Amino acid sequence: MAVIWITGAHGFIGRHLARHLADSGATVLGIGHGHWPENEAQRWGVRAWLNGAIEPANLDLLASSGGVPTAVYHLAGGSSVGASMRAPLEDFTRTVSAGAQIFDWLRKEAAAAPIVVVSSAAVHGAGHVGPIGPDASLRPFSPYGHHKLMLEQLTRAYADNFGLRCVIVRLFSVYGPWLYKQLLWDLCSRLAAGAERLQLGGDGGELRDWTEVGDIARLLCLAESVASSNVAVINGGSGIATPVSDIAKMLVQAWGRPVPIEFSGVVRPGDPYSLVSAPCAIDGSPFAWKIPVSAGIPNYVDWFKKTCS
Repeated sequence: MAVIWITGAHGFIGRHLARHLADSGATVLGIGHGHWPENEAQRWGVRAWLNGAIEPANLDLLASSGGVPTAVYHLAGGSSVGASMRAPLEDFTRTVSAGAQIFDWLRKEAAAAPIVVVSSAAVHGAGHVGPIGPDASLRPFSPYGHHKLMLEQLTRAYADNFGLRCVIVRLFSVYGPWLYKQLLWDLCSRLAAGAERLQLGGDGGELRDWTEVGDIARLLCLAESVASSNVAVINGGSGIATPVSDIAKMLVQAWGRPVPIEFSGVVRPGDPYSLVSAPCAIDGSPFAWKIPVSAGIPNYVDWFKKTCS
């Protein structure tokens, strides 16, 4: 039976990925930050969860308790641009240092295990017009984006020098149930509190590539098949550009209480106006996205009302 490790399994994407892998028959072990009661972790398919830093002693402990991995999904790292601006050193430690620790442990203890490294579209930075492919220019602005690029460079260094089999997947705007931050969470929280109007930054025309977390879990699982020492890069987006104003309107409509939506025109420094992937492909084959925003946004609102209101 496959023994699969997920770093950052306690996070939003990690737990959905764990559930998907466990449902396919894998034994899933997780490591990262966050208290996670055993019964809750197992509900998400994680047989063993180690709450701690990604460092040799903890990795040894995870291996002794659940087995050396046959595949690794490395999701641990900084979580947002804003957090990296407030605490850049912490973001560096969580993203770059943790990456070096897991790669170095794997080269000695499980060098044959394929590694799916989750990066971010933030490595591309601003100034792009139209769909962004894996070979598009890399000009990150925030500490978060720079640290993700450093993680990618570490990935290639360990693949080139030690033969680790890796694939990098850059994610765009991932959303879905159990996402407790960012735009959708903020809007639902304000509506639940009785807001009579919603004011957002920017002008509403900002374009993003919105992908539902269930689709992303499938994408990451498929990406494992192309892990190699050549380190393929997959830009994990749908290729569909949706303005922020449209997302806000969909959410308000799904909420069922019409309120006006306004935009302040204030833009956060470094925020790209357009961040949209070229259509995702794995080894030349288009990835089949199943959950459009027209279904995913109402699903998120339904989850919020049932779980958080």
